[in-house]
Amino acid sequence: MLFKGSDHDTVNPKDNLAFLMVGQDKLELKKREVPKECGPYEAIVCPKRTGICGSDMHILLSGMLGDRPFGDPFTLGHECAGIVAQVGDKVRDLKIGDRVALEPGEPCYRCELCKAGSYAQCEFMHFAAAGVDGTLQGYYTLPADLCYKLPENLSLEEGAMMEPLAVAINAIANVAEMRPAANVAIFGAGPVGLLTMAAAKALGARRIIAIDTNAGRLDFAKDYVNAETHQAIPMESGEDKGVYSRRHAEVIMSKFGLSDRGPTGIDVVVDCSGAEVCIQTGMWLLKRRGKFVQVGNGGQYCNIPMRIVAFRELTIKGVFRYGPGVYWMSIDLVSRGLINLKPLLTHRYSFNDVPKAFETAKIGKGEDGKMAIKVMIDGPEA
Repeated sequence: MLFKGSDHDTVNPKDNLAFLMVGQDKLELKKREVPKECGPYEAIVCPKRTGICGSDMHILLSGMLGDRPFGDPFTLGHECAGIVAQVGDKVRDLKIGDRVALEPGEPCYRCELCKAGSYAQCEFMHFAAAGVDGTLQGYYTLPADLCYKLPENLSLEEGAMMEPLAVAINAIANVAEMRPAANVAIFGAGPVGLLTMAAAKALGARRIIAIDTNAGRLDFAKDYVNAETHQAIPMESGEDKGVYSRRHAEVIMSKFGLSDRGPTGIDVVVDCSGAEVCIQTGMWLLKRRGKFVQVGNGGQYCNIPMRIVAFRELTIKGVFRYGPGVYWMSIDLVSRGLINLKPLLTHRYSFNDVPKAFETAKIGKGEDGKMAIKVMIDGPEA
């Protein structure tokens, strides 16, 4: 059922229905005009699957876009796949009816960062559901070069999950520059953390150690990528975060037989939690000259063990979305069977049940009582 297609997957909807965020934790269903024209290098796509991202939930529940309150109503959603409904007259590599994964950020293509290939840092980026309309609607217009045709062996659900997978692939392949046979520790076993584990496995990691507070998610990680798992130990009463983080790292190193040098050390730590104690623990966990990669968003400020960063010559890098070639790499790894996305899709809802879908993502559990990993929403019916 979760991966079963329907007749409306190949038909354009008559109306352009859209779920708009109209206030903090408030969604309303509206009817918009169906777009009739697109630019010469654009495509109009009918979104058929949209996954709920943690950033969607943060915006909806907080009513904030970064450091500022949201203004005009807009549609959420950016993890999306759909069917091409129309293409501009200059588009050569797409046609009506193609199934595509959408890269949901439109950069300016002209600034220094865009020309250098770092378009995620473009000052003029228009990113879906970040103050501008996202994909929870019947029709969505974007540059055609941000539409990636799906191989026949990939479903629309898998296509929609290419967006979070691209974040994970970028973190492992481009930012961490992980080499085959590396030992990797990943903090946080939510959707992005699990995808990061899958990316590390697909690209040749020797050991993958998953660290989380949630035993259920750790069990999932063990089954999903054969990760070694560790449930975080509790802090002692009155214990300083820095003291706890060092102690916790020592517990993990002892448990898994790790050292701070050589082939038994952790080469790469990826934090997908954003929690200060995870960041601190991860830095204590790294071997000398290891790499620490920050994916998860947390507080504005964080204390880190700077002395260990200097003494061990650690490299600290951040990840913000993805860049050139990452979507194609993600599609290729899934289509060749090196990454399996199907186990991550735990719940699916019709477009009319968007509020229920967000409630499931909010509480982390569906009406069926099962743990929610990735919640998927169908597009409006034709």
